[in-house]
Amino acid sequence: MDEKMKGTLRHDFYIPISIIVPAHNEEMTVVDTVFSLLEQDYKLYEIIVVDDGSTDRTVEYLVDSFHMKRINRPIRKRVHCKKEQAIYETVYNGISITLVQKENGGKADSLNMGINISNYPYFICMDADSMLQRNSLYEIAKPILEDDKVVACGGQIAVSNGIRLVKGEVSDYSMPKKLIVAMQVLEYERSFLASRIFMNRYNGNLIISGAFGIFKKETVLLAGGYDDSTMGEDMELVVKLHVFCRSNHIDYSIQYAPDAICWSQVPRNLKDLIKQRRRWHIGIFESLTKYKNAVGKKEYGLLGAVSFLYFWIYELLSPYIEVFGILTIILSYVVNLVNEPFMILFFLVYAAFGCILTLISFFSRLYMRKMRISWKDVLKAILLSGFELIGLRFILMIVRMNALIGYRKYKDTWGTLERKKLNRE
Repeated sequence: MDEKMKGTLRHDFYIPISIIVPAHNEEMTVVDTVFSLLEQDYKLYEIIVVDDGSTDRTVEYLVDSFHMKRINRPIRKRVHCKKEQAIYETVYNGISITLVQKENGGKADSLNMGINISNYPYFICMDADSMLQRNSLYEIAKPILEDDKVVACGGQIAVSNGIRLVKGEVSDYSMPKKLIVAMQVLEYERSFLASRIFMNRYNGNLIISGAFGIFKKETVLLAGGYDDSTMGEDMELVVKLHVFCRSNHIDYSIQYAPDAICWSQVPRNLKDLIKQRRRWHIGIFESLTKYKNAVGKKEYGLLGAVSFLYFWIYELLSPYIEVFGILTIILSYVVNLVNEPFMILFFLVYAAFGCILTLISFFSRLYMRKMRISWKDVLKAILLSGFELIGLRFILMIVRMNALIGYRKYKDTWGTLERKKLNRE
């Protein structure tokens, strides 16, 4: 019966989806991103690229690559966004593609523009440096097809550095050559396989990555759309949906679909990684403080008692807790209160547990995706799991701590990240 139902869903039922791709100076990757979207094994969808005041050739490349024509089209602005400057449209391989050129207003403002101009009842937000696998739209829409209470669903973000996509399928996979990128591969697999799957069981996920997530448009509009005053617009919207639905006694669900895979570029150097993680931490801080009253409230159930507390303690305040722990150990050692053999054994056990957790996450995901890597990459992953645990995590701990200390300084700073051409055919 289960297989029969899956077959029926697979072939007979689809929900119409608008894919919104905000872009700012993405001439290096945006055309390949749109081509990857055109290769989806899905019937009902449109592609909307929102150019947010780019100063490079993003618009020119899109217009030329897809033979787009400029049109006059009114936009009903149900959520606030900056003014449009030009609208281009085309139909490519049977898929409608719309390009909106607008005044610069940030990613959240661009997503609001995409929502306003979209035609379908569900929309997907994704980054202009990302690629979807051939079945990603079907996989992320499946929770909605199975349960109409789902108002949002997040996908699995995987690191595209080191892969090659051919017609929407991974044809070649290897660990990235750059060590800092390879360590992020391990970090991503661990983070997505752990807490998100657990919180999914009680409708407690507070984050859907801005790189790939699907939302019910009408619910998002009623909640007020994206907040362009925050740096973490993706988390802010998800938390807002939780609060809005519970406050209005709406029976809802926010899900995570681990088989809906989006391949996205990650920072290729430490400078860009620091910029990214500073933004992320400020975004978490803004969302948690904005909805701080949800913590522990009876009507929020496990969401308020577990998810919010987890993000407050483990995600937001953990850098300070870790620094306090390190200083306590140093002070205890100075005043001779430390049992050195026990302390060394404790840290070895801690490091071994962390490495094993990381490697289980990494290799299990490879198995589930039916991908193979060389023995050289296996050894590289094993060795880097230790460096990621001790080195990269310590650096990011300092960055996250500094993000809150310098909150006002960095609040409105996005910066630019180095991009590389996407590897697809």
